Amino acid sequence: MQPIRHQPILQRLGAAVALAAGLLAAGCGGGEGDATTEGPSGTGAQLVAEMPQSRADAARFLTQATFGPTDADVDRVMAIGYAAWIDEQLGRPASGHRAYWEAANAAIKAANAGSSAGQDQVLESFWKSAVAGDDQLRQRAAYALSQIFVISMQDGGVGNDPRAVAAWLDMLATQGLGKYRDLLEAVSRHPLMGVYLSHLRNQKADPRTGRVPDENYAREVMQLFSIGLVELNADGTARVGSDGRPLATYGPADIAGLAKVFTGWSWACADWPDNGCFSWGSTNGDTDPDRAFKSMLGYPQYHSAEEKKFLGATVPAQSPADPQASLRLALDTLAAHPNVGPFIGRQLIQRLVTSNPSPQYVAAVGAAFNASGGDMAAMLKTVLMHPEARRSGGHAGKVREPVLRLSAFLRAFGFKSDSGGYKVGNTDSAASALGQAPLRSPSVFNFYRPGYVPPGTESGALGLAVPELQIAHETSAAGYVNYMRDSVASGVGQWNSGTSRRDLQGDFSAELGLAEQVPALVDRLDAKLFPGGMPEALKAEIVGAVEKIAIPAPKADGSNARQVNDARRARVNAAIFLAVVSPEFLVQK
Repeated sequence: MQPIRHQPILQRLGAAVALAAGLLAAGCGGGEGDATTEGPSGTGAQLVAEMPQSRADAARFLTQATFGPTDADVDRVMAIGYAAWIDEQLGRPASGHRAYWEAANAAIKAANAGSSAGQDQVLESFWKSAVAGDDQLRQRAAYALSQIFVISMQDGGVGNDPRAVAAWLDMLATQGLGKYRDLLEAVSRHPLMGVYLSHLRNQKADPRTGRVPDENYAREVMQLFSIGLVELNADGTARVGSDGRPLATYGPADIAGLAKVFTGWSWACADWPDNGCFSWGSTNGDTDPDRAFKSMLGYPQYHSAEEKKFLGATVPAQSPADPQASLRLALDTLAAHPNVGPFIGRQLIQRLVTSNPSPQYVAAVGAAFNASGGDMAAMLKTVLMHPEARRSGGHAGKVREPVLRLSAFLRAFGFKSDSGGYKVGNTDSAASALGQAPLRSPSVFNFYRPGYVPPGTESGALGLAVPELQIAHETSAAGYVNYMRDSVASGVGQWNSGTSRRDLQGDFSAELGLAEQVPALVDRLDAKLFPGGMPEALKAEIVGAVEKIAIPAPKADGSNARQVNDARRARVNAAIFLAVVSPEFLVQK
């Protein structure tokens, strides 16, 4: 790819982080969205009109509901409308991440008996479903949920069992669109969560040794997975006491009481409740090969039989100890808490649509959740169908996290995998890749906090949350630019020696056909990458830069055909590169 020397754009890239925050604060585009119709009775929601008014509207919806719009998906939404598309997607079977991992593992072992699949194959499965899967909404929702109900392969206990991580993704893709209460139990009893937050093999108190139950999961299941730190009104705003301060949802006594519930839970095992099963997941050398993703079992001998009080609920003293009864009451109490709808709903809005939803938007999503008996699919549908999701003016929108920038690029240009494995690889490095990789957050608090307000930006001055900017800095801005420059020019992912190129390759044939009609080329990128919203100033800058790349006149004998084709590709590369690293692309409006 030829170097680009166009100072206005290069200066903009140097300030990409601040500009992205400024664009979100200032708003871009003035559309107020489609007409609305009343939603289901009792939900308090208004849903957008069924049919998109333009292809740009359909593409913008798909930017929220998928890993990136494609021409085929836009055609489908234009044909059947928003709600029907959502229903169609929800009816599709989930991509099988564990099945993919197991097939990859078998192939690797067949080629080399001493090798096996690992974390790379979890990432391959993720990217295959993100780029080429037909259950886009289900997988997009699962990715959003993976940033609320967090486990991370950066943790050794999790990362060393990649087959179970693939099963975790499957669980989020299925349970994540069912009842919240069922999802919360699946999360709480999953062995990887038990390993990550240390409630697997958690034992009852022992006064003789001074041992007390581990409180880690009891704290995080309230703070992160259900009710949050402060009591909420139905619209997600904080309830305050007579002193004007927010009311805490729980205190140390609630954590201690709930910690007793999460004692006595350990591996699924054929000889349950044998002590060896509790400690090691095996007896006499017999271990369930699926124990790392089968729901944990309750072991009465290790479970606290004491009275357990938390959040106004009481589990009476038990004789004998009954871990299942304790868990049932605890999860029922959490799932019935009035905070759940606005707390989880607001985070889904942030992950899919906008970083700063209005109280009315949060209230509508929470009301749909409550009216449906805690149905996650009903919540998701309201997130996507609320009129605020269709508005692009004001402070609407969000910064695209790096994973979603890459997925949008890959889908827009029809990238396919030479190997069939979608070997994108680990993109953790901020200096040379995305600075983010799926299921590899640095902690249980995800890559960024939902309420993060970036200091020193226009958004920060207005008190607007921009969560994604918590992982944005000078190194990550430069790393992303360099990564995308290479990806546009050479493809994405691992180098395949058999094909002598990177594993994922795009289809730029339509763009190459417009290489000598640069304004038309940029208009095409506008439709594919910006849902019709590329600002005219950015178009002019890209046109000016790309037109500086000369295309030699073809010779009659074809002797310079390679030079002509290289120049055309250089123009296309430059146009796409400048589009995907622009601050305007970094903001999903």
